[in-house]
Amino acid sequence: MGNSLLSLLYLYTFLVQPHLKKPIDAIFMHLTLVNILNLPLTLLPNIMASFRVQRFLDDVGCKAVVFLSRVTRGLSICTTSLLSVFQAITISSVQAQWVWLKSKSSLWIFPSFLFFWVINMAIYVPVITDLKATSNFTLVGSGFSNAYCHSLQMEGSTPGHYICVLLVWDLVFVILMISTSLHMVKLLYQHHQRTQHLHSPSLASQPAPENKATHTILLLVSCFVFFYCSNNIVLFYYFYTRVKIQTLEVIICILSSCYPTVFPFLLLKNNKVLSKCPFSLSLTRIASGQKAFSG
Repeated sequence: MGNSLLSLLYLYTFLVQPHLKKPIDAIFMHLTLVNILNLPLTLLPNIMASFRVQRFLDDVGCKAVVFLSRVTRGLSICTTSLLSVFQAITISSVQAQWVWLKSKSSLWIFPSFLFFWVINMAIYVPVITDLKATSNFTLVGSGFSNAYCHSLQMEGSTPGHYICVLLVWDLVFVILMISTSLHMVKLLYQHHQRTQHLHSPSLASQPAPENKATHTILLLVSCFVFFYCSNNIVLFYYFYTRVKIQTLEVIICILSSCYPTVFPFLLLKNNKVLSKCPFSLSLTRIASGQKAFSG
């Protein structure tokens, strides 16, 4: 729901008010589209399994669903990192040594999208090579599995090496996102300290814009890191345990879908695009009601 509302807001900006669009809006749009694809791919198998639907996916369906869910998850990490880097460059551009980088950063957005799609599709191909459909909800043996798909652990030390590659690949973007976000927090705090004496006494009790931006960045990074680490810890345990516990599978599904679900509501609350749309108030109320209902 939140991702759909956010995508509608940006589509409205692109189509009705194109003079208001900014390069960073393309990153937001890409991230919401990735989340829209990822959520049903992550949740649908578990929803169907909760109704005890047998043989919902065949071998081809398993390979397609698992592959696309992993690719979109990787794209979400990469795009969030790109968003953080782009914002850091934009904020740092007030310094002379960063001006040249800001002028070129918008030209790198769409090539970055293409690179993310190609590399994530390539890196997750081994995930589906040994994946097969199963009609048995009780699975035994190490390896990946969900309600309808199971992949036995490959021979030798290949799984350990491949998992290390995936982990390093994710951590590169997670560390980049955290470091650039902390850099932005530092710059915003310094800017607030320099301009604090310029605020009038009547506005002293109101949060400064840079403070609000700092809190938003910290909240986004904290949510991402928490859900990412929690999901990986449970996923690694689930991967190597021989008797698959269905409760752990549900927990993995919930943790995987939490960040894509929460992220758009944070943007709907704090992003300036809302103020540019005449129907922003009604959409915000719908989003808030949906969030309260799901909570």
